[in-house]
Amino acid sequence: MNAQPNLISAQKPKQEESQEIDLMALVGALLDAKWFIAGVTALLMLLGVAYAIFSTPIYQATAMVQVEEKGGSVPGFDDMSGMFESTSAAVTEIELLKSRSVIGEAVDTLNLDIVVEPKLFPLFGGRSYRQFVAQSEGEVAEASFGASSYAWGGEKVEIHRFRVPKSAEGSGFTLLAQADDNFALLNANDEIILSGKVGEEVKVGQFELTIKTLIARPDTEFSIVKRNRLQTILDLQSAISASEKGKDSGIINLALQDKTPAYAEKVLDKVASIYVRRNVERNSAEAQQSLEFLEVQLPEVKRSLERAEKAFNDYQIRQESIDISLETQGVLEQIVTLETKLQELELKRLELGRKFKREHPSYRGVVEQIDTVKRQRNELTGEVQGLPETQRELLRLKRDVEVNNEIYTLLLAKTQELDIVRAGTVGNVRIVDYAEVNTTQPVKPKKALIVVMATMLGGMLAIAIVLIQKALHKGIEDPGEIEALGMPVYASVPFSDYQVKLTGFAKARKGKTAKAKSILAIDNPADLSVEALRSLRTSLHFAMLEAKNNVIAISGPSPGVGKSFITVNLATVLAQSGKRVLVVDADMRKGYLQTQFGMKWDDGLSDYLSGRLNLAQVIKPTQVEGLHVMTRGQIPPNPSELLMHQNFSKLISEVSKMYDLVIVDTPPILAVTDPAIVGAHAGTTLLVTRFGQNHIKELEITRNRFEQNGIDVKGVVFNGVVRKSTNAYGYYGYYNYEYKSDKA
Repeated sequence: MNAQPNLISAQKPKQEESQEIDLMALVGALLDAKWFIAGVTALLMLLGVAYAIFSTPIYQATAMVQVEEKGGSVPGFDDMSGMFESTSAAVTEIELLKSRSVIGEAVDTLNLDIVVEPKLFPLFGGRSYRQFVAQSEGEVAEASFGASSYAWGGEKVEIHRFRVPKSAEGSGFTLLAQADDNFALLNANDEIILSGKVGEEVKVGQFELTIKTLIARPDTEFSIVKRNRLQTILDLQSAISASEKGKDSGIINLALQDKTPAYAEKVLDKVASIYVRRNVERNSAEAQQSLEFLEVQLPEVKRSLERAEKAFNDYQIRQESIDISLETQGVLEQIVTLETKLQELELKRLELGRKFKREHPSYRGVVEQIDTVKRQRNELTGEVQGLPETQRELLRLKRDVEVNNEIYTLLLAKTQELDIVRAGTVGNVRIVDYAEVNTTQPVKPKKALIVVMATMLGGMLAIAIVLIQKALHKGIEDPGEIEALGMPVYASVPFSDYQVKLTGFAKARKGKTAKAKSILAIDNPADLSVEALRSLRTSLHFAMLEAKNNVIAISGPSPGVGKSFITVNLATVLAQSGKRVLVVDADMRKGYLQTQFGMKWDDGLSDYLSGRLNLAQVIKPTQVEGLHVMTRGQIPPNPSELLMHQNFSKLISEVSKMYDLVIVDTPPILAVTDPAIVGAHAGTTLLVTRFGQNHIKELEITRNRFEQNGIDVKGVVFNGVVRKSTNAYGYYGYYNYEYKSDKA
């Protein structure tokens, strides 16, 4: 019953150990790639530095606007109104400031929908343009590298008007500066659309261009674009940053970023000034409307007064200057007073009618006063009916004169009063700080931050590449993986830098001499790889005690694993120990053992198997005493059939008696079947696999291929082992040490 829990508890340490090995393997992989990581990091850092140096700096203009609370609240209710106020007045003003009407006026006033920029030399042209300082008015920099079409510093152009067809809005055009203040406008195909002179209005079809200022060398080019007005407004709305400084402070901070400091200041100041002016206009709108109403009424009242005076004077002339009696004079004064008051109330009623509905108490109160005054006037008019007709007519005419005069005087006074009110309106917003740019400190790019971020990105990118390669590359790097398949590792042969030199020397001398030597065990017998092969020699001595013969077949899963290197150098160290050794190159397709010994491939194995030559003719001595070699011979059309011929069996039988050891170098087992044929005649079969090249599954298939043919793989030679941190952190780490004799 307790067997299962014990099994689970026993597996947990193994899982933890495996996880630890994986983690340490990743750390080791990173340490192995430290120079690659350092190189990629340094490269990205240099790119970041280059970007920080050559990128166009962006400056920020800042301004400050104050929003004051409007007066007019009911006394005693200030605190209560604050309880119900949900948003600050500044929030509303920010929306008004960034409205399309305000931004649109700035766009129209400053022609912001016209974008004109000098064409700069790629990469560093912008830096040269910015660093140029003109010593005099109108001076421009000389063209570098003969590139006269580019601007190098000091160039300037101001466009007064630029109109294009609606379909051409947003399209790029080229403005070409010419001699004597002339210019030409070119389309994308470099075709001239129009040409003219600075200061003149040029119009061709739907294209219209007026240039105010042009300072540039002849042939200098500028890019010019007529943007869509609405899109320009929307872009500027997004570009302008507006925020309240603190809660309910009423202070609005404005900011605008651009690569040209003067442009940022100009645009931000214009937007702020338009906003303040419109605020004043909004606050004085009531007085303006009343003033406009009175200005319409004044001429009419004046004409009525003039007509009344003329009628009164004409009547007096006809009646021979009749005077009004004292009684009539008193009634007249009362009527004039009532008429004047009635006109004042009518004006007040009209003013309230624009603000309130007819049911409003204030409006109804004025209407009631008008009705009262009218009743009083009607009563006085009734008293006048008792006067003589002459006095009544004279009273009527005199009343018209007096009433119109009073009304005209009243309207004139009201007009002057409203005019003063309108002129004195200042609004509830004001500019505290006008736009200004700190030209010594661009806001972008953040050079230090860019360099740091580029360096970090380089490091992370390099690490990611290493880890991805580690995940995708499943080549065997640990001898323990091989042993886990049940195949013993007889030797781990380190990668030899000296062998690389020998191979290079041999390739350089290939075809020039037959005495070229590139055998590591001869040229550098103290090399670690040779020491590992001596260890293999010892292991083979005991492994072959129970073998059926003294023939060793060496194969591998794939080409390039180093079979021939192992074969030649193992045979050399065996011969150096006093053994008589024969090396047979059984790779009759691509064998190249002859190059290792400075021989030619002819007169070899294929020639013997085909019966063309006898055994003595195909065995060749080498520079190593006791070591002989049989090259591959002429490439046959049927290598496998030749190996299956009885001549090969006869060959193995004879040479095994002649030599202490026979080593047969075979082609890769996964490529051809030749190794299985050779392995059937060999007493010992060894596999050579290369560090980091062969997958563990590939090695397993190789073993299975031999076993299917009844051949038992005795062991594995792990070739080309590279000393890595990955190995050092594993549990199957392989260590090699140089142990040389002291030199006198």
